[in-house]
Amino acid sequence: MTDESLVAGGGNLHPSAAPQLARQLGLFGATMAVMGGIIGAGIFINPYIVAQRVHTSALILGAWVAGGLIALAGGFIYAELAARLPVVGGQYAYLREALHPAVAFVYGWVLLLVIQTGGMAAVAVTFARYFVELTGWPLHDSLVAAGALALLTAVNCFGARAGSRLQAALTLTAIAAIGLLEAVSFSRGGASQFVLRPVFDRPASLNLAIAFGAAMTPVLFAYGGWQTSSFLGGEVRDAQRNLPRGLILGVLGVIAVYVSVNFVYLRALGSAGLAASSTPASSVMRGLLGARGGQLIAAGVALSAFGFLAQSMLTAPRVYFAMAQDGVFFRGVARVHPRTRAPVVAIMLQGVWAIVIALAGTYAQVVNYVVAMDCLFFGLTASCLFVLRKRASAPVSYHVPGHPWTTLLFIAAQWLIVASTFAHDPLRSSIGLAIALAGLPVYFLWR
Repeated sequence: MTDESLVAGGGNLHPSAAPQLARQLGLFGATMAVMGGIIGAGIFINPYIVAQRVHTSALILGAWVAGGLIALAGGFIYAELAARLPVVGGQYAYLREALHPAVAFVYGWVLLLVIQTGGMAAVAVTFARYFVELTGWPLHDSLVAAGALALLTAVNCFGARAGSRLQAALTLTAIAAIGLLEAVSFSRGGASQFVLRPVFDRPASLNLAIAFGAAMTPVLFAYGGWQTSSFLGGEVRDAQRNLPRGLILGVLGVIAVYVSVNFVYLRALGSAGLAASSTPASSVMRGLLGARGGQLIAAGVALSAFGFLAQSMLTAPRVYFAMAQDGVFFRGVARVHPRTRAPVVAIMLQGVWAIVIALAGTYAQVVNYVVAMDCLFFGLTASCLFVLRKRASAPVSYHVPGHPWTTLLFIAAQWLIVASTFAHDPLRSSIGLAIALAGLPVYFLWR
């Protein structure tokens, strides 16, 4: 099967007369998709969890640097995979071509039922809470969340370019909010609370390693999402060059944003103050600008959450589209609008299911089910690189630095998270595994 046939149809069974996806996105769009998939409301809120688990400025900042390096290692791996298979569906296609179509189907199955859709519902409710607080409108959170998801569904049906422009604007606005927070902190803040010593909060030991590992969990969650840009492989111009570059530039940009804003939190609040504040961004801005500062950062959180939703609605439906083109999902999901060249049925499927979960209020349970499954598929996808390199018949524009050792380390890190998640929360992890395995009989029935 050639790259061109994969790009056109995402697999086999493609009717050549039907409209196809168009390559409408350049390097900027790909980079913004990476950054928008990572930056969400969490960076405004979650750093306090890290500070509660390790208690010195050096360890807190070190955790964010280490998390960024792990994300960068993943970005390197997915960059080479994207260079080898610049096709619609991204991660789904890598699993299909390197391992087995059944493995790819199970990934798409879990992505639709819980991973992507549950995460979108949860973020939509976060956006709704800040929106209601800012506007004072007497609306229920779930209704606002459903309205936001419906709006983004409609926008993305107008095509990848329209969805990408909205997502890029929202991501840049979220980055601007973080930049404002940092600028105000340096220009109006008092004496710095950031101290380099002591570096460790306890003697160097297994206990320290376990604590640092626990601190890495919320960090890695905050860095998650860069992989979803690969879903757009069939709609990026010169994808063999632009998608790998976008992955690396996007991850590097987010590392710079995350490390710098955590330095600002520590500078303004200190490690103890950060651990005591569940909303550090609001604490810093209220301390510097009063109530007006709190409102500004609340608007930043809302826009950041909305930007994440826009990115999710832009990227994830391409996986379901590719599954339908492969003949392992409803054929109608492969429909492309003749004018906008968007996979409109796949987009509406994603939007409607996210709205159902948001209105049902089950998003928290859904997200908890699939932490282990997400990391399991990260490791499996990275292993695809070994297979595709072995099969390669032509050179590619990008190679992972330090392969195979960096790739093996990334796989080990992801599967270590899987093991620790099952050990920490065996019930929900097992439910996630059961949902994934339930996809196997569905796949063989569909075939």
